[in-house]
Amino acid sequence: MKQKFLVCLTMVSMLSVVTISAQEGYQGPGAAQGSNAVQGYQGPGANTITTVAQAKNFRDDTWVVLRGKIDRFLGDEHYVFSDDSGNITIDIDRKLWRGLSVNQNDVVEISGKVDKDFAAKIEIDVKNIRKIQKN
Repeated sequence: MKQKFLVCLTMVSMLSVVTISAQEGYQGPGAAQGSNAVQGYQGPGANTITTVAQAKNFRDDTWVVLRGKIDRFLGDEHYVFSDDSGNITIDIDRKLWRGLSVNQNDVVEISGKVDKDFAAKIEIDVKNIRKIQKN
């Protein structure tokens, strides 16, 4: 009898842990089913769109989010990115494309870090890219 009670108690404990784990993250209207769509800091300043002109004046390793177009391929993993304020070289690792296909007419949003070297060369080291709209 005591053994059956312990087995039942263990099973109830395991089920409650599974239930608690499944309820993590935001679960209200607009939440993606089966995932924790909203993670990390979401307050003021998070994911604020920066212009190319602003990014050129930021310090090395400053996190930026840019919205614009990739105008052309420069070779290796380098591209020219532009918005209404100007253009800048961006570095996108091949693995970040994840099957995404864009051309010079597509609006994309990139996030990454400002990369300045001692020769005053400035580029964006892209960490994420997503297509916003196709023109």
